Amino acid sequence: MKMLIADDDRDLRELIGFTLTQAGYLVLKTGDGPSAVQTFENESPDLVVLDINMPGMSGFQVCENIRKRSRVPVIMLTVRGEEEDLVRALELGADDYLTKPFSPRELVARVKAVLRRTDRPTDPSDVIRVGELQLDVPRMRTEVAGRSIDLTPTEFTLLATLARQPGRIFTRSQLLDALHGVAFESYERAIDSHIKNLRRKLEPDPRQPRFVLTVYGVGYRLADDR
Repeated sequence: MKMLIADDDRDLRELIGFTLTQAGYLVLKTGDGPSAVQTFENESPDLVVLDINMPGMSGFQVCENIRKRSRVPVIMLTVRGEEEDLVRALELGADDYLTKPFSPRELVARVKAVLRRTDRPTDPSDVIRVGELQLDVPRMRTEVAGRSIDLTPTEFTLLATLARQPGRIFTRSQLLDALHGVAFESYERAIDSHIKNLRRKLEPDPRQPRFVLTVYGVGYRLADDR
């Protein structure tokens, strides 16, 4: 599989590239936003690792550009403690994040976890229907009342987790575990950002959701219309 690494810190870029190469991936590297967009267009990578602060175009702008044309997984690199940057990255459609400094081992684990969301073995007939909502799991396709909805792999996995057990209340920690498959640091506000994105795409009025409901003080559940 092909990875695109975009970071203006040459040493970190080389470290990430070496780590992912050792893990068996083909790695493309760039140090600024415009070349990241150009490389993405030319090479069609399977996953993108983006730093937020890059010359020419920020990682936010690159992520937004990618999301206009592709659902390819995106992992953002953020500075520890910059909570607003993290939330903005997730709301732009990033699938996951890593805060600097991070270990090479954690990077590989995050990459594998995100890729699993796009390549989980499924029954070819695995279709989830809850009221007006339909999820074709093998094809990662979502429809609401017959209208096609374009979701990122993370958003789809999150929605499918809720839809397999409509009415069940999931805590943020349980939803994080469903996304990562292992216990990473529990940045539970990341789940809130993904839920916000889901509502923006699914709901006629995201301020008064019909599908993905909040259970205050606990977490979220999918409305059970059966």
